[in-house]
Amino acid sequence: MQVILLERVEKLGQMGDVVTVKPGFARNFLLPQGKALRATKDNTARFERERAQLEARNLELRKEAEAVAGKLDGQAFIVIRQAGDSGQLYGSVSARDVSEAATEGGFSVDRGQIILDRPIKAIGMHDVRVRLHPEVTVTVQVNVARTRDEAELQAMGEDVIARDRALERAEEDAATAEILEEQAAAQEEEGEY
Repeated sequence: MQVILLERVEKLGQMGDVVTVKPGFARNFLLPQGKALRATKDNTARFERERAQLEARNLELRKEAEAVAGKLDGQAFIVIRQAGDSGQLYGSVSARDVSEAATEGGFSVDRGQIILDRPIKAIGMHDVRVRLHPEVTVTVQVNVARTRDEAELQAMGEDVIARDRALERAEEDAATAEILEEQAAAQEEEGEY
């Protein structure tokens, strides 16, 4: 199906381009969201009449998005989740969770603007892209942790999971050393009798 793009669509084209897309993509995404029109003679004429208005509106929206991008770029948001000892989450952090964290941080970000290649399923610092406008994308950091204290440690660059494992190993080594000392003491007592 051929459509005329009313705005820039990533990996598809710029405003005014006539592109061929699969019918389902056009029917379910491009046409309902007002991103494109069917490429008919009437719609082509309509687009040419409204082109200046569409470009002006696009430029205005882009300027607003760039203003927000200046404040949002590089921000860090904390998401608290339950996780196992290995750092695997019991579930995942989705675009909705990132959107809610950004909203709590004072930014109005819709979950449709969050670009996650895959859900976040582990504790740590994760870079997430936010598309504020088809031509404006910023990166924010999402700090996924089990507690606020752990999130602060991660923000300072500490690997919390490695620290936990080192503490566990130290405790195990101390327990082993204690057992060996007790066994040695017991053998000495047996040897004296």
